[in-house]
Amino acid sequence: MVGGLLLWPTEVPDNLRLPDLDPRAFFTSSELEEAEDYGLFTTINAVLATLAVLAVLFLYARHGERFVRESAAGRIGTGMLLGMLGFAFVWFAQLPFGLVQLWWDRRHDVSEVGYVDYAISSWFSLGGVFLFVCVAIVIVMALARLLRDEWWIPGAAVFVGLGLLFAFVSPYLVPDQSSLRNDRLEAAADRLAKQQGVPDIPVKVEDVDEFTDEPNAFAAGLGPTRRVILWNTLLDEPFSDREVRVVIAHELAHHSRDHIWKSFGFFALLAAPMALLVAVATRRRGGMYDPRAVPLALFVVIVLQIVVTPAQNVISRRLEAEADWVALETARDPHAQREVFRDLAETSLSDPDPPEWEMMLFGTHPAAIDRIAMAEAWRSRNRP
Repeated sequence: MVGGLLLWPTEVPDNLRLPDLDPRAFFTSSELEEAEDYGLFTTINAVLATLAVLAVLFLYARHGERFVRESAAGRIGTGMLLGMLGFAFVWFAQLPFGLVQLWWDRRHDVSEVGYVDYAISSWFSLGGVFLFVCVAIVIVMALARLLRDEWWIPGAAVFVGLGLLFAFVSPYLVPDQSSLRNDRLEAAADRLAKQQGVPDIPVKVEDVDEFTDEPNAFAAGLGPTRRVILWNTLLDEPFSDREVRVVIAHELAHHSRDHIWKSFGFFALLAAPMALLVAVATRRRGGMYDPRAVPLALFVVIVLQIVVTPAQNVISRRLEAEADWVALETARDPHAQREVFRDLAETSLSDPDPPEWEMMLFGTHPAAIDRIAMAEAWRSRNRP
């Protein structure tokens, strides 16, 4: 079934052949050199941060049970305390690499955040994840009391339900949202939504220019909470209204083609085997009934997430490619689509043609040169 998801059919034609484009035809030599330099440092820093987190959680898994003797919070309360400590250790492990990345971003004019503000915001940004983990620990330890080592069977369904709940409320967790305030773009968004069969999806703007100059947009929510959110940095130069219209078409495609649901389909397939592996790994610690197993469980979950990341990235890139194709079919503006991906790569200093190993580890979206090539391929297929 996982293989079926990896090969999930999309609306991108099977016989579509992308032209082999030279990035130097769309980017200057200095832009390519700066993007490669910026991206290599960022990738190495991210790899080192991941290794640091793994090392810290490994040590916590080996020695974290010592904190149980110092807790008087009861079985489940102690489990939550150990989960809290685990995330505090993760924050401390990631903070130096985050500050180094911030220094690199500030040096390249990608971010304007202060170092103290970053440290504080990075701590509070873990709040949602920590709340999710605490609820999961409470539920798992309660199930383990009833079912012992078989807690993972209903536990997997609970994890999927919690994920869906988080996706449903996520639009309300995005701060500083406002209306689009551009009549032409609002009218274009309405037309595109009707073309794609998803009317009444609002387009909102999130104000982020106080923290970053980097542009971004994303689709969020499920059912009645669905919306498209644009960063206000996307509404300034060098992006034209035509380019923003293409971005809106792309994000609407995530809703019209149920990409959020499909992503959860992949998660749902893996939830049961991952929960089973956690149950097996923690048996020698008394299983998830015993709070001593919580540090080991955190380590196993992080390792499993890293293991499945390449497959998750393959699925994400397929869905993003389908959204690009739907945007071409509905907005019908390959020139603007080509330009927006060029401008996005330039302003975010992303390598337009990264190596395969980097795409495997971090490539949630197709490379910019491949997205430009798709626009050119669509133009060739639809040329009068």
